[in-house]
Amino acid sequence: MTHDVPRDTAAWRFQVWASFVLAFGTTLIGIAYLPIDPWMKGYLAMGVLFTTGSAFTLSKTIRDEHEAQRFLSRISEAKAERILREYELNDGRAQASAQGQGAARVAS
Repeated sequence: MTHDVPRDTAAWRFQVWASFVLAFGTTLIGIAYLPIDPWMKGYLAMGVLFTTGSAFTLSKTIRDEHEAQRFLSRISEAKAERILREYELNDGRAQASAQGQGAARVAS
């Protein structure tokens, strides 16, 4: 049983990084050019940095949780396959045994 890991295309990765850099950069430039006191600019910039860091942390946490669920699903799937395989083997042996007993009865 093989599980292919989906890969993002280079175009998608470029779009994601470009949009992040553009959004982050223009927000910081916008804060820098605001006609307000420097302490207010610092407060806004700090808010942007903390929000960005929190977004990365949230994204990683969600991804880790999803990967853990996939792993548990694969384990459950493997257990189910093993149980079915054992059942099929045991069922096949039982049928062969029953057929052998039926043939022995006919011969006697």
